[in-house]
This record gives sequence, structure tokens and C-alpha cells, in this order.
Amino acid sequence: MRTFAVLPVKSFARAKRRLEERLNPELRESLAEAMFSDVMDVVAQSTMIDEVVVVSTEIRAQQIARDHRAQVLEDRDEGHNPAAALGVRAALEAGAERALLIPGDCPLLDAGELDALLVRPAPQRSVLVVPDRHGTGTNALLLAPPDVLAPSFGPGSCERHLARAREHGVDARLVEVPTLALDIDTPEDLEMLASWGAVHAHTRELLSRC
Repeated sequence: MRTFAVLPVKSFARAKRRLEERLNPELRESLAEAMFSDVMDVVAQSTMIDEVVVVSTEIRAQQIARDHRAQVLEDRDEGHNPAAALGVRAALEAGAERALLIPGDCPLLDAGELDALLVRPAPQRSVLVVPDRHGTGTNALLLAPPDVLAPSFGPGSCERHLARAREHGVDARLVEVPTLALDIDTPEDLEMLASWGAVHAHTRELLSRC
């Protein structure tokens, strides 16, 4: 099944504001860039992803995406969900049968776990929701077909995605993916990341400077 990964990426300068008490602006920018680089490296290792679409106004993110041969779309700066929808629409127009929405700030992501998610049996019309470590947010969304459900990220999105899919008669399942559970937004997240052994290269180098 032809699968596209879609990554909406915020400007690095505006990312990770909740880390202000721990990191200065330069380190916050560098962290956002390092995590995105690591995620793109892992996505490139996946055997199940056919194409990648990155939606961003961030010049450095666009260059990293092009270095990984991803399609780059200019974000309209209307928020995360419109950016995600823009990427999904592009994937659908390019012939995608599934769209995997993933964030650029999950630096523990493992290619094997990513492929295991993508080979899970599911009906032709289905939604797989991967929760964050709190069980309330959504850290990945697998949509088959890509327009089966409008992305609705934000607080409480995990249950919202499941409920909206079921309201429309779409098979919806919650799937735990350990290396997708930790996205880095708060000092507590950063502490958990620093204590983890298998951090990818770009983020590991950045953490050594924090």
C-alpha cells in the first residue's frame, strides 16, 4: 500500500517555548533542528514509507527535507492542523493510499517500530492513533485513505481522533509505539530524554551542550 509520511514543522525559532527556563533561544532552535534531523534520518530508513512530505516555512527544515529527497511545501502559517491537512492533500494528489502524520520532535523514534506500525493489519478505511506518553495527545496518525479523517491535533486529540473516526463509521484503533511516545516540549520531557540511552546522533550531540 503506497504510504506517504507527512511532517508539519514549525519555525525552529518559535519552537519549544516551554523550554525557556532550561534552554536559551539558540539552544532551543538547535534542539528543534537536531530532533527533526534525527526523525528524518529514521523515516529514510523505513522500508514501508514510499514518499515524505514536509510542510514548513523554516528554511533549515526545508533544506534538511530536500537532503532526504522529501517533497517540500511552504506552510501557510495557519497552525499545525492546516499544515497537516495541506501535507495530506498533497500526498493524496500524488497517489498515496495512506498518510502517516508524525512529528519532528520525537528523537527516540525507531525505524523498526515505525515499520511495525505500518504493517499492522487494518481495514481499507481505518485510522490508527499513536498516543503520547500521557495518553492524551496524538504523536502519530495513520490515515487510510489519507482523507479518511481531518487531523485534529492539540490537547485531548487522542480521544478526539478516535471518537471522530467512529462517528463517521471508520475503524479506529489505539496503537502504542514506545519510541513515538516521547515528544520534547517541557523540561520534564527533556530530563526523560537525557536519561534515555538510545538517543540519535544529532540530538545526542545537542544534549551534550545543554
